[in-house]
Amino acid sequence: MKAAILVRQKSPLVIADLELPEKLNYGQVLVKIFYSGICGAQINEIDGVKGSDHYLPHLLGHEGTGEVVKCGEGVSVVKKGDYAVLHWRKGEGIQSATSSYLWKGKKVNAGWVTTFNEMAVVSENRITPVPKDTDLVTAALYGCALTTAFGVIHHDAQLKSGESIVVFGAGGVGSAIVLAASTSSAYPIIAVDISKHKLQGVKNLGASHTLIYKEKNIRKNLEKILGRLGADVTVDTTGINRVREISFESANKKGRTVLVGVPKHGEKMSIDSFPLHFQKILTGSEGGSCNPSYDIPRLIRLEKAKKLNYSRMITKIYPFEKINQAISDLRQGKIIRGLIKFGK
Repeated sequence: MKAAILVRQKSPLVIADLELPEKLNYGQVLVKIFYSGICGAQINEIDGVKGSDHYLPHLLGHEGTGEVVKCGEGVSVVKKGDYAVLHWRKGEGIQSATSSYLWKGKKVNAGWVTTFNEMAVVSENRITPVPKDTDLVTAALYGCALTTAFGVIHHDAQLKSGESIVVFGAGGVGSAIVLAASTSSAYPIIAVDISKHKLQGVKNLGASHTLIYKEKNIRKNLEKILGRLGADVTVDTTGINRVREISFESANKKGRTVLVGVPKHGEKMSIDSFPLHFQKILTGSEGGSCNPSYDIPRLIRLEKAKKLNYSRMITKIYPFEKINQAISDLRQGKIIRGLIKFGK
């Protein structure tokens, strides 16, 4: 089967044929991948944002859809023939051993889930079955972007109706957070980014206001919308230190700031911690603290009831052979969320 392999950091992925493991281990599931999302986490892995990668060469991708081909011993969450969403957060079921593949006789590592490959051996707790009539294109976003976003809003930020929110970064996760905030009847919903293209797209997802990020006047422009008190909730999805600091500073005295974006290895932000003693909250988010097994069915129900239209988040679908182009387009801000399609 073909796969896109990270061989060296800060280099394009190598597309090659890999050999599947001869046998599934306890709790493992073999899945034929239909669609895979690409998000900033993969760019961070390629660029080595968290430091040196000790598992090279390895596979990437952590959100997608596919069909269950085979189940290992002990698996009960899914069965052969099921359509399913693959996700990086733990869901119900067994956490199996991680898998590995062979490339020209040499080992290629993989985690509990990968989606940049035609066939994937995944851990049972990284896969959730979905009804056969599920839109498998938009459902790929349930694996990370949408579950993370709704988790940030409902679990981490606990956003309430009528509260104000500022989202720094209008990429895939930032746009999904705006969409999730709109379902909570927040107002105003302000999106901030350096890209006019991204901000134009996020208007269609529920942003009431959009601002181009310029450090010298961003606080003044936010004040024009929010007043001097600041926002009830601020969310940073960029991982950029100065933006994270401004995000915290832009929240009001009892506001909540949620840090979603991952900073570069070793970087530290600087804040005035005094307000933390008086009800202001600063917290980090790991995937919105979501449980995919519980949250994915909720998102599917919203989509089927036409309460939400997730397709507006998908900018472009690329054939698998163009995966490096898709990554480049995401890196350059040309797309909000791109998908990789396997097969014809």
